[in-house]
Amino acid sequence: MKKIRLGSWFFAAVVLAIGAVGQTAQSNVGAPSSALPPDLLNVGFDPPLNAQMPLDLTFQDETGSNIQLREYFGRKPVLLAFVYYDCPMLCSQLEEGIVNSLKRISFNPGEDYQVIFLSFDPHDTPQVAARKKALATSRYARSGTQTGWHFLTGSETAIQTVTRAANFRYAFDQKTGLFAHASGILILTPEGRISRYFYGIDYPDRDLRLALVDASSGKIGSPIDRVLLLCYQYDPTTARYATAVLRLLRLAGVLTVAALVLGILIFRRRDTTISPPGLSLLKSSVPPTKGRN
Repeated sequence: MKKIRLGSWFFAAVVLAIGAVGQTAQSNVGAPSSALPPDLLNVGFDPPLNAQMPLDLTFQDETGSNIQLREYFGRKPVLLAFVYYDCPMLCSQLEEGIVNSLKRISFNPGEDYQVIFLSFDPHDTPQVAARKKALATSRYARSGTQTGWHFLTGSETAIQTVTRAANFRYAFDQKTGLFAHASGILILTPEGRISRYFYGIDYPDRDLRLALVDASSGKIGSPIDRVLLLCYQYDPTTARYATAVLRLLRLAGVLTVAALVLGILIFRRRDTTISPPGLSLLKSSVPPTKGRN
């Protein structure tokens, strides 16, 4: 009986010791590694489709000249990306990804659309922007397109106004001295409205081409692009062009009816132009009539 009591006390002591160790371990566990500082929780990129961008804002281009955003709009769609030029990693990857994606489509900057990189760091200078433009255009390596690339800097007020319109949210991290920000691009109409947007740093050439054609209201691109726009539909939840099943079914139905009508017309035309073989034989067997004396 005494041994049983001793064993029970020993078991209880072990359980209490394990519980104490567990509570100590839990008290030493800090915040999850995925937790962000409060200032960085609001970082994101959620562009509102069809929203009007403020085109009356003044920035400086890579030459140091003051220029309003509206000078890049009016006739062509615009690809817009928010970056900052001293970013050591993500922005450089974004710039390189945009150049590589644009190289895969036949449209030319300046001729078919405009490209704008806009720094959200008010300390960036036109000199740094000029170096960024030289690097991007040399990597793009398509002659005659330099006028279609624009690298802008501006005041904090102008930057906050344009990024707020696009719902592009960023924050400065005091510990690292870097900006926390999302990665993506906007495709704007010639009037300055948000037509499409894409996330990430690399963009499928089909989606990018269709987005530019879509934003231009069909003013650029080929008839095949317009057919593809019937087959693919932009999905804002995934920021991608997906197959539009209903549109495909409707298009298939229209093509089927058109093929049937065309076939009927062809066969009817053949029936009216080709005489039956029996009739031609009958005509050949009838002797010609002789005139009366």
